[in-house]
Amino acid sequence: MIETDALVIGAGPVGLFAVFELGLQGVAAQVVDVLEEAGGQCIALYPDKPIYDIPGVPVCTGRELTHKLLQQIAPFKPGMHLGQQVNALERQPDGRWLVSTTRFQQPAQQFLTHTVIIAAGVGAFVPKELRVDGFGEFLGQQAFYRFAPPAACAGKHVVIVGGEDEAVANALTLATTGPNQAKSVTLLHRRDVLQASSDQLTKLAALREAGRINFVAGQITTVHTTDGVLSSVAVTTPDDQTLYLPMDTLLICLGISPKLGPVAQWGLEMERKQLCVSVDTFATSAPGIFAVGDVITYPGKKKLIVSGFHEATLAAFAAAALIHPEASTVLQYTTSSALLQQRLGVKPMGNA
Repeated sequence: MIETDALVIGAGPVGLFAVFELGLQGVAAQVVDVLEEAGGQCIALYPDKPIYDIPGVPVCTGRELTHKLLQQIAPFKPGMHLGQQVNALERQPDGRWLVSTTRFQQPAQQFLTHTVIIAAGVGAFVPKELRVDGFGEFLGQQAFYRFAPPAACAGKHVVIVGGEDEAVANALTLATTGPNQAKSVTLLHRRDVLQASSDQLTKLAALREAGRINFVAGQITTVHTTDGVLSSVAVTTPDDQTLYLPMDTLLICLGISPKLGPVAQWGLEMERKQLCVSVDTFATSAPGIFAVGDVITYPGKKKLIVSGFHEATLAAFAAAALIHPEASTVLQYTTSSALLQQRLGVKPMGNA
């Protein structure tokens, strides 16, 4: 268990800026995000599209904005816990919150925190589900979404479902010689048209030609078990034939989509699937829990990154006041405060 003063749920731009503002107030933070890298929507949906409305930055891509924000929070050394989804949040007798996460559909981490800032955007970007009866009981053991632990693939017969970049990238990685190389790799997609980069497709063609990756066009209709172990999948091809693919591990890469997910189960006041907050502190209906960004609603709310930065600032000040009620409330500025400059790791102005 990790004990912390603040836990930020969501590593998109608004969540990352909340980490920065917390750091300025002397509050160290841990960060959890369901994606495998920071950036939220900016990385998941438009990493290379230009953004024009960030103050002082005429234009930048989603990836560039994420990189700059990560640089900005680096002095505060936040704990980053990526590829994990928060699934439970429980108030403790001492007023702190016990937060639990999962990874690969299995328990991953627990945090005991004084405050929580929810910066979940439009929701957690969760994998699109494979809707086939019977395979759900094997999630986290032989079936995985998007990524699988190396031990589940090394030396195993792996079937990868999907036809876009992520599926192709996984196939290339698992077919490459190394300690984590699979015994066999089969890429399964509903049709023989893949949406991946030209470089990936060139590598895939070479590995298919060499017999190191098999490709099958079709869709899984049923899964089969042997002695309680997932052993094969039945696939219906475009010409209505049925194939049986033996396998040890099933990796589903059908893309991701945002879902509000467990947030709706935490007992917080909501309106139209968005969290209700106080506009002076961005506190939710639960003590010690704040929310910012696209996950919230209030009169006049605008779903803009710049609005989220403002919300994150006020939420961080309010969280810091709860954690350190004895601290001075005098507003300090990074241009003139030696304390803030020390926290940022920069040399105070005027010093040699």
